[in-house]
Amino acid sequence: MTQTTAVARKLALLLCAVCAVAMGASSVRAAESAADRQLTIMVQKRLLIPDPKNIELGDPKPGPFPGVFTRKLTITNPASAASKAELEIFSNAAGDKAIIAQPLGVAVVDAAHPWLHLDVKKLHLDDHATLGPADAPITIIEFADFECPYCARAFGEIETLVNTSHKGQVRLIWKNFPLNEHPWAEQAAVAAECARQQNPAAFWRFAGDLYRDQNEITPQNLRDHIDSYTRSLGLDGKALNACMLGKEAEARVQQDIKDAQEARINSTPTFIINGVPVVGLPSSNVFDYVISEQLRDRKVAAK
Repeated sequence: MTQTTAVARKLALLLCAVCAVAMGASSVRAAESAADRQLTIMVQKRLLIPDPKNIELGDPKPGPFPGVFTRKLTITNPASAASKAELEIFSNAAGDKAIIAQPLGVAVVDAAHPWLHLDVKKLHLDDHATLGPADAPITIIEFADFECPYCARAFGEIETLVNTSHKGQVRLIWKNFPLNEHPWAEQAAVAAECARQQNPAAFWRFAGDLYRDQNEITPQNLRDHIDSYTRSLGLDGKALNACMLGKEAEARVQQDIKDAQEARINSTPTFIINGVPVVGLPSSNVFDYVISEQLRDRKVAAK
C-alpha cells in the first residue's frame, strides 16, 4: 500500500465518521422537530390558540423522572405581542403525551385526545331555542345570561357565525344560565322561554331586544320592557303573562341551571362546540379555529 493510498483511506474513514455524526445529529433534530410539531398541535387544541405562531416551546431539559422532559411554554396574546404567559410543560420524548402546568391546575393531554371534552349526553337539549339545521355536523350549546354584558357582545357574533360565516355547518342550542348575582336575569330567561313557546322564531328577536336594552333594564322596569317586546313581536300578551306565572317555563330554566352546574360551568357565556368548552367571549378566530378543526377531525375519522 502506497503512502498516498493510506492517506486516502484515512481521509475516507474520517469522512465516514463525520457523516455518521452528522446523520445522528440530524436524526435527533428531526425527532425533536417532530416532537415540537406534535406538542404545538396538542397545546393549540387544549388551550384553543388559533395561530401556532403564538406558541413558543423552549429547549427540552431532563424532567423529574426518566423519559420525561420539561420545557418552558410561552403563549403570546395575538392582540398584544408584549402580553405573554409563561407556563411549564412536561412531555415524553415523542411529544405525544404531555402535562401543561397552569396557574389554576394542570392539563393532561395526549395526541389521541388533545381537546378538553365535556360529556353533553346528560344535558337536556330537546325543545330549546335553536338556530341552524338539525343535521349540522357542528353543534354549539350556549349557556347564557341576559344580564351578562359579555353574553350581549357574543350574541351578534354567534348569530353571524350560524347564519353567515358557517351557514349550514352549525346548529346552535340555547341554554339559560342566569347567575345569582344578576337580579333580573332569571325572570328575563322565563319571559324569553315563554316567548319561544308561543313562537320559536320570536325567541331570537326577544333575546336580542333584552341584550340591546340591557343597560336600561332594572328589576323595577323589566316587566315594562317585556310587555313592549311582546307587542312589537305580535305575541299574545295575556298568554305570555299566564306562562310567566305558571310553572313550566320556570321549571325549564331551572333545569338549564342544574345542567350547567352538573357540567361544572360557572360563568357566562360558555359555549360547548361538539363537546369542546369555550369559556368567555373569545374572538371570532377562536370560534373559526375550533369549528374548522372539528370538521377536519370528523373527515379524518370518517376515512
